[in-house]
Amino acid sequence: MWKLSAGALAAAVRGGEVSALDVVDAHLARIEAVNPRVNAVTQLFADRARAAARRLDRRRAAGEELGPLAGVPFSVKECIRVEGFAATFGLRRFAGMTAGADAIPVARLRAAGAVPIGHSNMPTLVLSGMHTRSELYGDTLNPWDAARTPGGSSGGDGAAVATGMAALGLGDDSGGSVRIPASFCGVAALNPTAGRFAADQRMLGPDDPGPASQVLVADGPLARTVADLRLAYECLAGPDPRDPRAVPAPLYGRPLDGPPRVAVVADPGGRGVHPTVRRAVERAAGALAEAGYDVREVPDVPRFDEAFDAYHRLTVAEFTPAWPAVRQLLGERGSRFVDFAMRVTPRVDAAGLIALMGTWMNIRRSWAEFLEEYPLLLGPVFTEPPVEPGLESRDQRGRDRVVFAMRLCSVTSFVGVPAVAVPTGLADGLPTGVQLVGRPFREDLCLAAAQHLEDRFGTLGPVDPAF
Repeated sequence: MWKLSAGALAAAVRGGEVSALDVVDAHLARIEAVNPRVNAVTQLFADRARAAARRLDRRRAAGEELGPLAGVPFSVKECIRVEGFAATFGLRRFAGMTAGADAIPVARLRAAGAVPIGHSNMPTLVLSGMHTRSELYGDTLNPWDAARTPGGSSGGDGAAVATGMAALGLGDDSGGSVRIPASFCGVAALNPTAGRFAADQRMLGPDDPGPASQVLVADGPLARTVADLRLAYECLAGPDPRDPRAVPAPLYGRPLDGPPRVAVVADPGGRGVHPTVRRAVERAAGALAEAGYDVREVPDVPRFDEAFDAYHRLTVAEFTPAWPAVRQLLGERGSRFVDFAMRVTPRVDAAGLIALMGTWMNIRRSWAEFLEEYPLLLGPVFTEPPVEPGLESRDQRGRDRVVFAMRLCSVTSFVGVPAVAVPTGLADGLPTGVQLVGRPFREDLCLAAAQHLEDRFGTLGPVDPAF
Protein backbone atom coordinates (compact mmCIF):
# COMPACT_ATOMS: atom_id res chain seq x y z
CA MET A 1 0.00 0.00 0.00
CA TRP A 2 2.94 2.37 0.42
CA LYS A 3 3.25 2.44 -3.37
CA LEU A 4 -0.21 3.95 -3.83
CA SER A 5 -0.94 7.64 -4.24
CA ALA A 6 -2.62 9.59 -1.46
CA GLY A 7 -5.81 9.81 -3.52
CA ALA A 8 -5.91 6.08 -4.14
CA LEU A 9 -5.26 5.29 -0.47
CA ALA A 10 -8.01 7.64 0.71
CA ALA A 11 -10.50 6.22 -1.79
CA ALA A 12 -9.70 2.67 -0.67
CA VAL A 13 -10.14 3.58 3.01
CA ARG A 14 -13.40 5.45 2.38
CA GLY A 15 -14.73 2.54 0.34
CA GLY A 16 -13.80 -0.07 2.95
CA GLU A 17 -11.40 -1.87 0.60
CA VAL A 18 -8.60 -1.49 3.16
CA SER A 19 -8.51 -0.29 6.74
CA ALA A 20 -6.76 2.90 7.74
CA LEU A 21 -4.81 0.81 10.26
CA ASP A 22 -3.49 -1.43 7.48
CA VAL A 23 -2.40 1.65 5.54
CA VAL A 24 -0.56 3.08 8.53
CA ASP A 25 1.05 -0.26 9.34
CA ALA A 26 2.24 -0.64 5.75
CA HIS A 27 3.95 2.74 5.90
CA LEU A 28 5.46 2.05 9.31
CA ALA A 29 6.90 -1.17 7.89
CA ARG A 30 8.30 0.77 4.95
CA ILE A 31 9.90 3.27 7.32
CA GLU A 32 11.46 0.42 9.29
CA ALA A 33 12.90 -1.04 6.08
CA VAL A 34 14.12 2.15 4.39
CA ASN A 35 14.74 4.87 6.96
CA PRO A 36 17.94 3.35 8.42
CA ARG A 37 19.50 3.94 4.99
CA VAL A 38 17.98 7.32 4.11
CA ASN A 39 17.53 8.94 7.56
CA ALA A 40 14.58 11.09 6.53
CA VAL A 41 12.14 10.36 9.39
CA THR A 42 13.31 11.61 12.79
CA GLN A 43 10.58 11.16 15.42
CA LEU A 44 8.16 8.34 14.67
CA PHE A 45 4.51 8.76 15.74
CA ALA A 46 3.71 5.04 15.52
CA ASP A 47 1.39 4.61 18.50
CA ARG A 48 -0.56 7.80 17.88
CA ALA A 49 -0.77 7.10 14.15
CA ARG A 50 -2.26 3.67 14.83
CA ALA A 51 -4.71 5.15 17.33
CA ALA A 52 -5.80 7.77 14.77
CA ALA A 53 -6.22 5.05 12.14
CA ARG A 54 -8.37 2.94 14.47
CA ARG A 55 -10.63 5.97 15.09
CA LEU A 56 -11.06 6.41 11.35
CA ASP A 57 -11.93 2.74 10.94
CA ARG A 58 -14.53 2.95 13.72
CA ARG A 59 -16.08 6.01 12.10
CA ARG A 60 -16.31 4.28 8.73
CA ALA A 61 -17.84 1.18 10.35
CA ALA A 62 -20.43 3.45 11.98
CA GLY A 63 -21.41 4.82 8.57
CA GLU A 64 -19.74 8.21 8.87
CA GLU A 65 -18.41 9.88 5.76
CA LEU A 66 -14.64 10.22 5.90
CA GLY A 67 -12.56 13.09 4.56
CA PRO A 68 -10.75 13.43 1.23
CA LEU A 69 -7.44 12.28 2.77
CA ALA A 70 -8.83 9.49 4.95
CA GLY A 71 -6.02 7.33 6.31
CA VAL A 72 -3.26 9.01 4.28
CA PRO A 73 0.06 9.03 6.21
CA PHE A 74 2.05 12.26 6.02
CA SER A 75 5.40 13.42 7.33
CA VAL A 76 5.85 16.77 9.08
CA LYS A 77 9.00 18.90 8.99
CA GLU A 78 10.80 19.18 12.35
CA CYS A 79 9.93 22.88 12.69
CA ILE A 80 6.15 22.41 12.30
CA ARG A 81 4.28 21.59 15.49
CA VAL A 82 2.56 18.25 16.07
CA GLU A 83 0.73 17.93 19.38
CA GLY A 84 2.63 15.81 21.91
CA PHE A 85 5.98 15.90 20.10
CA ALA A 86 8.87 18.33 20.06
CA ALA A 87 9.37 20.70 17.15
CA THR A 88 13.13 20.51 17.59
CA PHE A 89 14.31 22.45 14.52
CA GLY A 90 17.02 19.77 14.49
CA LEU A 91 18.64 21.28 17.60
CA ARG A 92 19.46 19.36 20.79
CA ARG A 93 18.51 22.34 22.92
CA PHE A 94 14.91 22.16 21.63
CA ALA A 95 14.50 18.39 22.01
CA GLY A 96 12.25 18.80 25.06
CA MET A 97 9.97 21.51 23.65
CA THR A 98 6.81 19.41 23.34
CA ALA A 99 4.08 21.05 21.27
CA GLY A 100 0.80 21.62 23.08
CA ALA A 101 -1.23 21.78 19.88
CA ASP A 102 -0.97 21.06 16.17
CA ALA A 103 0.14 23.78 13.81
CA ILE A 104 -2.71 25.04 11.63
CA PRO A 105 -1.72 23.06 8.50
CA VAL A 106 -1.27 19.86 10.52
CA ALA A 107 -4.71 20.34 12.03
CA ARG A 108 -6.22 20.89 8.58
CA LEU A 109 -4.70 17.74 7.14
CA ARG A 110 -5.93 15.81 10.20
CA ALA A 111 -9.42 17.25 9.70
CA ALA A 112 -9.35 15.86 6.16
CA GLY A 113 -8.54 12.41 7.58
CA ALA A 114 -4.77 12.35 7.03
CA VAL A 115 -2.56 10.78 9.70
CA PRO A 116 0.78 12.30 10.83
CA ILE A 117 3.27 9.44 10.84
CA GLY A 118 6.53 11.13 11.82
CA HIS A 119 8.63 14.25 11.90
CA SER A 120 11.12 14.70 9.08
CA ASN A 121 14.69 15.97 9.07
CA MET A 122 15.81 19.48 8.14
CA PRO A 123 18.93 21.65 8.35
CA THR A 124 19.56 22.84 11.90
CA LEU A 125 17.31 25.82 12.68
CA VAL A 126 16.64 26.02 8.90
CA LEU A 127 19.72 28.29 8.75
CA SER A 128 22.63 25.85 8.52
CA GLY A 129 22.34 25.40 4.75
CA MET A 130 20.41 23.99 1.83
CA HIS A 131 21.51 20.39 2.55
CA THR A 132 19.38 18.49 5.08
CA ARG A 133 21.80 17.95 7.94
CA SER A 134 20.80 18.64 11.54
CA GLU A 135 22.75 18.69 14.77
CA LEU A 136 20.23 16.37 16.39
CA TYR A 137 19.64 13.82 13.62
CA GLY A 138 22.55 14.00 11.17
CA ASP A 139 22.39 13.79 7.37
CA THR A 140 19.46 12.78 5.20
CA LEU A 141 20.59 11.00 2.03
CA ASN A 142 19.21 11.43 -1.46
CA PRO A 143 17.62 8.04 -2.28
CA TRP A 144 18.82 8.26 -5.89
CA ASP A 145 22.48 8.82 -5.00
CA ALA A 146 23.98 9.11 -1.52
CA ALA A 147 26.71 11.37 -2.93
CA ARG A 148 24.12 14.03 -3.81
CA THR A 149 22.08 16.12 -1.40
CA PRO A 150 18.33 15.56 -1.14
CA GLY A 151 18.04 19.34 -0.95
CA GLY A 152 16.39 21.35 1.74
CA SER A 153 15.30 22.68 3.91
CA SER A 154 12.39 20.21 3.65
CA GLY A 155 14.74 17.46 2.51
CA GLY A 156 13.44 14.90 4.99
CA ASP A 157 9.98 15.20 3.48
CA GLY A 158 11.34 14.97 -0.06
CA ALA A 159 13.21 11.74 0.69
CA ALA A 160 10.34 10.27 2.76
CA VAL A 161 7.75 10.85 0.03
CA ALA A 162 10.08 9.68 -2.75
CA THR A 163 10.75 6.35 -1.01
CA GLY A 164 7.16 5.59 0.03
CA MET A 165 7.63 6.23 3.74
CA ALA A 166 4.85 8.83 3.55
CA ALA A 167 2.24 9.53 0.89
CA LEU A 168 2.45 13.28 1.56
CA GLY A 169 4.98 15.57 3.18
CA LEU A 170 4.33 18.88 4.91
CA GLY A 171 7.24 21.29 4.68
CA ASP A 172 7.69 25.02 4.32
CA ASP A 173 9.36 27.22 1.73
CA SER A 174 10.90 30.67 1.85
CA GLY A 175 13.15 30.42 -1.20
CA GLY A 176 12.96 26.87 -2.51
CA SER A 177 12.63 24.72 0.60
CA VAL A 178 9.88 22.45 -0.74
CA ARG A 179 10.64 22.86 -4.44
CA ILE A 180 14.35 22.00 -4.29
CA PRO A 181 14.00 18.71 -2.35
CA ALA A 182 11.07 17.78 -4.58
CA SER A 183 13.21 18.35 -7.67
CA PHE A 184 16.26 16.57 -6.26
CA CYS A 185 14.24 13.57 -4.99
CA GLY A 186 11.91 13.20 -7.97
CA VAL A 187 8.55 14.26 -6.49
CA ALA A 188 6.22 17.24 -6.83
CA ALA A 189 5.70 20.19 -4.49
CA LEU A 190 3.52 23.27 -4.16
CA ASN A 191 4.73 26.59 -2.79
CA PRO A 192 1.49 28.56 -2.43
CA THR A 193 0.80 32.25 -2.80
CA ALA A 194 1.71 34.24 0.30
CA GLY A 195 -1.55 34.31 2.27
CA ARG A 196 -3.13 31.24 0.66
CA PHE A 197 -2.49 28.81 3.57
CA ALA A 198 -3.03 29.93 7.14
CA ALA A 199 -0.11 29.33 9.50
CA ASP A 200 1.42 30.73 12.67
CA GLN A 201 5.05 31.77 12.44
CA ARG A 202 5.40 32.34 16.20
CA MET A 203 7.61 29.32 16.54
CA LEU A 204 9.54 29.93 19.75
CA GLY A 205 7.35 32.20 21.83
CA PRO A 206 4.50 34.74 21.82
CA ASP A 207 6.22 37.30 19.58
CA ASP A 208 5.86 37.38 15.82
CA PRO A 209 9.02 37.40 13.66
CA GLY A 210 10.09 40.15 11.30
CA PRO A 211 8.80 40.91 7.79
CA ALA A 212 10.90 38.32 5.95
CA SER A 213 9.62 35.45 8.08
CA GLN A 214 6.09 36.82 8.03
CA VAL A 215 5.86 37.12 4.25
CA LEU A 216 8.45 34.85 2.64
CA VAL A 217 7.71 31.65 4.58
CA ALA A 218 4.82 29.49 3.35
CA ASP A 219 3.88 25.95 4.34
CA GLY A 220 3.60 23.63 1.36
CA PRO A 221 2.90 19.98 0.53
CA LEU A 222 5.09 17.44 -1.27
CA ALA A 223 3.62 14.44 -3.09
CA ARG A 224 4.42 11.87 -5.75
CA THR A 225 1.58 13.03 -8.04
CA VAL A 226 0.13 16.38 -9.01
CA ALA A 227 -3.37 15.08 -8.19
CA ASP A 228 -2.21 14.49 -4.61
CA LEU A 229 -0.83 18.04 -4.46
CA ARG A 230 -4.24 19.25 -5.56
CA LEU A 231 -5.95 17.26 -2.79
CA ALA A 232 -3.59 18.71 -0.18
CA TYR A 233 -4.03 22.21 -1.62
CA GLU A 234 -7.81 22.02 -1.29
CA CYS A 235 -7.50 20.88 2.33
CA LEU A 236 -4.85 23.42 3.39
CA ALA A 237 -6.24 26.59 1.82
CA GLY A 238 -8.30 29.20 3.62
CA PRO A 239 -8.18 31.82 6.37
CA ASP A 240 -7.89 31.37 10.12
CA PRO A 241 -8.22 34.01 12.86
CA ARG A 242 -4.77 33.08 14.14
CA ASP A 243 -3.26 34.26 10.86
CA PRO A 244 -4.33 37.74 9.73
CA ARG A 245 -2.28 37.29 6.53
CA ALA A 246 -4.46 34.48 5.16
CA VAL A 247 -7.25 35.48 2.79
CA PRO A 248 -10.44 33.69 1.61
CA ALA A 249 -9.48 33.65 -2.06
CA PRO A 250 -11.32 31.19 -4.34
CA LEU A 251 -9.51 27.89 -4.85
CA TYR A 252 -10.15 28.03 -8.59
CA GLY A 253 -10.20 31.19 -10.67
CA ARG A 254 -12.08 32.12 -13.81
CA PRO A 255 -11.04 30.39 -17.04
CA LEU A 256 -8.59 32.36 -19.13
CA ASP A 257 -9.54 33.81 -22.49
CA GLY A 258 -7.85 31.56 -25.02
CA PRO A 259 -4.85 29.27 -24.57
CA PRO A 260 -2.78 30.12 -21.47
CA ARG A 261 0.37 32.06 -22.35
CA VAL A 262 3.54 30.61 -20.84
CA ALA A 263 6.75 32.62 -20.57
CA VAL A 264 9.83 30.38 -20.70
CA VAL A 265 13.05 31.45 -18.95
CA ALA A 266 15.68 28.71 -18.77
CA ASP A 267 18.43 30.95 -17.34
CA PRO A 268 16.92 33.57 -15.03
CA GLY A 269 19.29 36.46 -14.48
CA GLY A 270 21.66 35.16 -17.14
CA ARG A 271 23.98 33.54 -14.58
CA GLY A 272 24.34 30.27 -16.50
CA VAL A 273 22.42 26.99 -16.51
CA HIS A 274 23.59 23.38 -16.74
CA PRO A 275 22.76 21.69 -20.08
CA THR A 276 20.75 18.99 -18.32
CA VAL A 277 18.57 21.61 -16.64
CA ARG A 278 18.15 23.58 -19.87
CA ARG A 279 17.02 20.42 -21.65
CA ALA A 280 14.45 19.75 -18.92
CA VAL A 281 12.98 23.23 -19.38
CA GLU A 282 12.97 22.86 -23.16
CA ARG A 283 11.26 19.45 -22.96
CA ALA A 284 8.65 20.86 -20.60
CA ALA A 285 8.05 23.81 -22.93
CA GLY A 286 7.55 21.43 -25.83
CA ALA A 287 5.11 19.29 -23.85
CA LEU A 288 3.02 22.33 -22.89
CA ALA A 289 2.99 23.52 -26.50
CA GLU A 290 1.73 20.08 -27.57
CA ALA A 291 -0.99 20.36 -24.92
CA GLY A 292 -2.26 23.61 -26.47
CA TYR A 293 -0.48 26.24 -24.36
CA ASP A 294 0.83 29.40 -26.05
CA VAL A 295 4.50 28.97 -25.15
CA ARG A 296 6.92 31.85 -25.70
CA GLU A 297 10.56 32.24 -24.74
CA VAL A 298 11.19 35.62 -23.10
CA PRO A 299 14.50 37.36 -22.29
CA ASP A 300 14.16 37.20 -18.49
CA VAL A 301 11.89 37.54 -15.50
CA PRO A 302 11.06 41.08 -14.34
CA ARG A 303 13.83 42.99 -12.54
CA PHE A 304 15.75 39.88 -11.64
CA ASP A 305 18.90 41.53 -10.26
CA GLU A 306 16.95 43.95 -8.05
CA ALA A 307 14.69 41.23 -6.69
CA PHE A 308 17.56 38.82 -6.03
CA ASP A 309 19.55 41.51 -4.22
CA ALA A 310 16.54 42.74 -2.22
CA TYR A 311 15.65 39.18 -1.13
CA HIS A 312 19.09 38.66 0.38
CA ARG A 313 19.34 42.10 1.94
CA LEU A 314 15.95 41.68 3.60
CA THR A 315 16.69 38.22 5.01
CA VAL A 316 20.16 39.18 6.26
CA ALA A 317 18.71 42.33 7.86
CA GLU A 318 16.31 40.14 9.79
CA PHE A 319 19.03 37.71 10.91
CA THR A 320 21.50 40.38 12.01
CA PRO A 321 20.15 41.57 15.43
CA ALA A 322 19.81 38.04 16.82
CA TRP A 323 22.75 36.53 14.95
CA PRO A 324 25.27 36.44 17.85
CA ALA A 325 22.88 34.33 19.95
CA VAL A 326 21.71 32.20 17.02
CA ARG A 327 25.29 31.66 15.88
CA GLN A 328 26.12 30.27 19.30
CA LEU A 329 23.20 27.83 19.03
CA LEU A 330 24.31 26.71 15.58
CA GLY A 331 27.98 26.33 16.43
CA GLU A 332 30.95 26.81 14.12
CA ARG A 333 29.86 24.29 11.51
CA GLY A 334 26.18 25.19 11.44
CA SER A 335 26.72 28.93 11.19
CA ARG A 336 28.97 28.91 8.13
CA PHE A 337 26.21 29.28 5.53
CA VAL A 338 24.79 32.47 7.06
CA ASP A 339 28.29 33.79 7.83
CA PHE A 340 29.12 33.50 4.13
CA ALA A 341 25.90 35.32 3.26
CA MET A 342 26.66 38.17 5.63
CA ARG A 343 30.12 38.66 4.12
CA VAL A 344 28.71 39.49 0.70
CA THR A 345 25.36 41.10 1.56
CA PRO A 346 25.33 44.86 2.31
CA ARG A 347 23.97 45.74 5.74
CA VAL A 348 20.71 47.69 5.94
CA ASP A 349 20.09 50.54 8.40
CA ALA A 350 16.65 51.89 9.33
CA ALA A 351 16.45 54.21 6.34
CA GLY A 352 17.65 51.43 4.07
CA LEU A 353 15.01 49.05 5.41
CA ILE A 354 12.26 51.59 4.70
CA ALA A 355 13.56 51.99 1.17
CA LEU A 356 13.81 48.22 0.80
CA MET A 357 10.16 47.78 1.74
CA GLY A 358 9.22 50.24 -1.00
CA THR A 359 11.40 48.37 -3.49
CA TRP A 360 9.70 45.14 -2.48
CA MET A 361 6.26 46.54 -3.33
CA ASN A 362 7.54 48.02 -6.58
CA ILE A 363 9.00 44.70 -7.72
CA ARG A 364 5.79 42.90 -6.87
CA ARG A 365 3.94 45.41 -9.06
CA SER A 366 6.29 44.71 -11.97
CA TRP A 367 5.70 40.99 -11.58
CA ALA A 368 1.92 41.48 -11.44
CA GLU A 369 2.10 43.33 -14.76
CA PHE A 370 4.30 40.58 -16.25
CA LEU A 371 1.94 37.83 -15.07
CA GLU A 372 -1.02 39.74 -16.46
CA GLU A 373 0.54 39.20 -19.90
CA TYR A 374 1.90 35.72 -19.12
CA PRO A 375 -0.31 33.87 -16.59
CA LEU A 376 2.39 31.19 -16.27
CA LEU A 377 6.18 31.19 -16.12
CA LEU A 378 8.18 28.03 -16.81
CA GLY A 379 11.72 27.84 -15.46
CA PRO A 380 14.21 25.75 -13.50
CA VAL A 381 13.96 24.91 -9.82
CA PHE A 382 17.75 24.74 -9.49
CA THR A 383 20.06 25.56 -12.39
CA GLU A 384 22.32 22.56 -11.75
CA PRO A 385 21.73 18.85 -11.16
CA PRO A 386 21.69 17.87 -7.45
CA VAL A 387 25.00 18.90 -5.88
CA GLU A 388 27.12 17.23 -3.23
CA PRO A 389 25.94 17.44 0.41
CA GLY A 390 26.99 20.58 2.25
CA LEU A 391 28.54 22.38 -0.74
CA GLU A 392 26.95 25.67 0.38
CA SER A 393 28.65 25.50 3.79
CA ARG A 394 32.09 24.41 2.57
CA ASP A 395 33.43 27.81 1.50
CA GLN A 396 32.34 31.13 0.05
CA ARG A 397 32.51 29.85 -3.51
CA GLY A 398 30.30 26.85 -2.68
CA ARG A 399 27.76 29.06 -0.95
CA ASP A 400 27.59 31.45 -3.89
CA ARG A 401 27.25 28.61 -6.38
CA VAL A 402 24.28 27.10 -4.53
CA VAL A 403 22.57 30.44 -3.90
CA PHE A 404 22.83 31.41 -7.57
CA ALA A 405 21.52 27.99 -8.64
CA MET A 406 18.35 28.40 -6.53
CA ARG A 407 17.83 31.99 -7.66
CA LEU A 408 14.43 31.63 -9.34
CA CYS A 409 13.04 30.06 -6.15
CA SER A 410 14.37 32.99 -4.09
CA VAL A 411 12.94 35.63 -6.40
CA THR A 412 9.50 34.03 -6.70
CA SER A 413 9.29 33.65 -2.91
CA PHE A 414 10.21 37.34 -2.63
CA VAL A 415 7.38 38.24 -4.99
CA GLY A 416 4.95 35.94 -3.13
CA VAL A 417 3.60 34.08 -6.16
CA PRO A 418 2.65 30.38 -6.31
CA ALA A 419 4.84 27.73 -7.91
CA VAL A 420 4.61 23.99 -8.52
CA ALA A 421 7.74 21.86 -8.93
CA VAL A 422 7.19 18.76 -11.06
CA PRO A 423 9.54 16.01 -12.30
CA THR A 424 10.42 15.71 -15.98
CA GLY A 425 12.32 12.41 -15.93
CA LEU A 426 15.88 11.27 -15.28
CA ALA A 427 19.28 12.37 -16.54
CA ASP A 428 22.44 10.48 -15.63
CA GLY A 429 20.43 8.52 -13.07
CA LEU A 430 19.20 11.62 -11.22
CA PRO A 431 15.77 13.29 -11.26
CA THR A 432 15.19 16.37 -13.39
CA GLY A 433 12.38 18.86 -12.92
CA VAL A 434 10.99 22.32 -13.57
CA GLN A 435 8.73 24.77 -11.83
CA LEU A 436 5.60 26.50 -13.03
CA VAL A 437 5.02 29.93 -11.50
CA GLY A 438 1.64 31.64 -11.65
CA ARG A 439 -0.33 34.73 -10.83
CA PRO A 440 -1.12 35.32 -7.14
CA PHE A 441 -3.87 32.97 -5.96
CA ARG A 442 -3.88 31.06 -9.26
CA GLU A 443 -2.37 27.85 -7.95
CA ASP A 444 -4.99 26.14 -10.11
CA LEU A 445 -3.21 27.29 -13.28
CA CYS A 446 0.12 25.98 -12.00
CA LEU A 447 -1.38 22.64 -11.01
CA ALA A 448 -3.18 22.21 -14.33
CA ALA A 449 0.01 22.85 -16.32
CA ALA A 450 1.99 20.56 -14.01
CA GLN A 451 -0.59 17.84 -14.61
CA HIS A 452 0.03 18.08 -18.35
CA LEU A 453 3.75 17.60 -17.71
CA GLU A 454 3.13 14.62 -15.44
CA ASP A 455 0.84 13.10 -18.06
CA ARG A 456 3.63 13.50 -20.61
CA PHE A 457 6.66 12.46 -18.54
CA GLY A 458 5.17 10.22 -15.82
CA THR A 459 6.10 9.95 -12.16
CA LEU A 460 9.36 8.70 -10.64
CA GLY A 461 8.39 7.23 -7.29
CA PRO A 462 8.27 5.49 -5.03
CA VAL A 463 11.87 4.49 -5.39
CA ASP A 464 14.04 2.06 -3.44
CA PRO A 465 17.29 3.65 -2.21
CA ALA A 466 20.13 3.10 -4.65
CA PHE A 467 22.55 2.13 -1.84
